[in-house]
Amino acid sequence: MSSTIFLIDDSVTVLMSMEAILGHAGYAVAKATSGEEAISRLGTGLKPNLLITDIHMPGMNGIELIRQVRAMPGFQFTPILVVTTESQQAKRDEARAAKATGWLVKPVQPDDLLKVVKQILPNG
Repeated sequence: MSSTIFLIDDSVTVLMSMEAILGHAGYAVAKATSGEEAISRLGTGLKPNLLITDIHMPGMNGIELIRQVRAMPGFQFTPILVVTTESQQAKRDEARAAKATGWLVKPVQPDDLLKVVKQILPNG
């Protein structure tokens, strides 16, 4: 059974390209275009093996999303990757404090994305 990866990004283009990369590699992909939508989907039964979120989104940003996901039952240890154009150390520290698992800077090369995903989900 393939792992499910939940992509959260307000850019439909980013979602489509990451879904294509991950889908081609055999992962099941769920998507949300906002932090609020992501929380709603998780609250109604979506149980992904990995979340990949952007930081800069309208409404709830990625850091706040991570904090809320970590507070939900059953998601304390779900890996969460941050994929963002943000490269400032302060933002990385904030993401780490919110208990993000890792960090990738956009634009992410397909090989880099898959390499990180395979490290986090070694059994696919």
